[in-house]
Amino acid sequence: MAATAPAPSRRLNNASDDEIGRMRAPMNGSAYLDYNSGAPLRPLVAEAMAACWTEAGNPSSIHGPGRAARRRLETARAQVAALVGADPHGLVFTSGGTEANAQILAGSGAERLIVSSIEHPAIAEPADRAGAATIPVGRDGIIDLAALERLLSEDDRPALVSVMLANNETGVIQPVAEAARLAHAHGALLHCDAAQAAGRIEISLAALNADFLTLSAHKMGGPPGIGALVLADPSFPVAPFLLGGGQESRRRAGTENLPGIVGFGTCATLVGDDLNNPATTSQICTMRDRLERAALTRLPQAMTIGAEAPRLGNTACLALPGLPGRTQVMALDLAGVAVSAGPACASGRQETSRVLTAMGLGPDIAGSAIRISLGWASREGDIDRFLAAWTDLARRKGFTVSQAEAA
Repeated sequence: MAATAPAPSRRLNNASDDEIGRMRAPMNGSAYLDYNSGAPLRPLVAEAMAACWTEAGNPSSIHGPGRAARRRLETARAQVAALVGADPHGLVFTSGGTEANAQILAGSGAERLIVSSIEHPAIAEPADRAGAATIPVGRDGIIDLAALERLLSEDDRPALVSVMLANNETGVIQPVAEAARLAHAHGALLHCDAAQAAGRIEISLAALNADFLTLSAHKMGGPPGIGALVLADPSFPVAPFLLGGGQESRRRAGTENLPGIVGFGTCATLVGDDLNNPATTSQICTMRDRLERAALTRLPQAMTIGAEAPRLGNTACLALPGLPGRTQVMALDLAGVAVSAGPACASGRQETSRVLTAMGLGPDIAGSAIRISLGWASREGDIDRFLAAWTDLARRKGFTVSQAEAA
């Protein structure tokens, strides 16, 4: 049974409501709408981390300062595990989601890999090198479960199936529990990259029936450079990716990043509070829906990708055929609006989105898509600023904009 995490105060140092409001204000008057790349650090997380920087002590040391550091580490472990209903003993802290993904891909003991065709590059690129089989998706961006069953049936070698919980570009939520049922029926294990979904929807490791789960702090408003691999069975003999020490129950060598881990734990508690408050999650979804409605009214030739499927409430993927996504991103940046085209880790490349191509979208649509993603500090003014800048760009590029909505 999963342990219950200690619940620190939501307001460290008794911050007032006015102070919390200022913490959540847009940064420098700009509109930051790229939370799926990385959320702004929550001020209460920064405060918790700062408290660690003045404390000495290695969590592996047995003296007093070391034991105090160990207590902080294990408190954070319980907090992060509680966010997904996991046993803290099965949670391995890593340097981020990419390392956690790499560890399970290399260390599960499986003889073959099966991954969805819309995985994040942290899964897709090593899977390509390993010659993994891929699960196709429909035009709605949802994996083809019948195809997964065929892939499982055609080879009886032990397999690891990897299916993300929510796509980072479209926000489309995948039927992970059904994929896990098929995998287990064929003696395979299932890994779920939940980095984009964590903090945005409720996650239960038991309900997903996943064997392994990946988390990343910076997607939720925690610090960058810290993530976790969660094992449903804490005794599973996952092979260590890094050697040279007994940390993390000998599953990940190296002195733990204690400030980052404490920040991760604090962030997990804060987003857990948010998920328990329907007003918080519905506010973000309402802003996203307003953005999409206004965008399509002003520019009817635009389209929302993945709108026919279950999606994260914070993510909009808009395509405007005839206007390259990279052009839109750069022009919006000059207007003080931050969005993205494709995953952040591939932002320096010129290639068309692998995810949108897998969904069967042609280059004219896939190459013209941008992603707008909201989060804990987003405000209605951010939406207004995006709409004004986006429609102004479209008008300058020769698109006809509805005058009634563009005003």
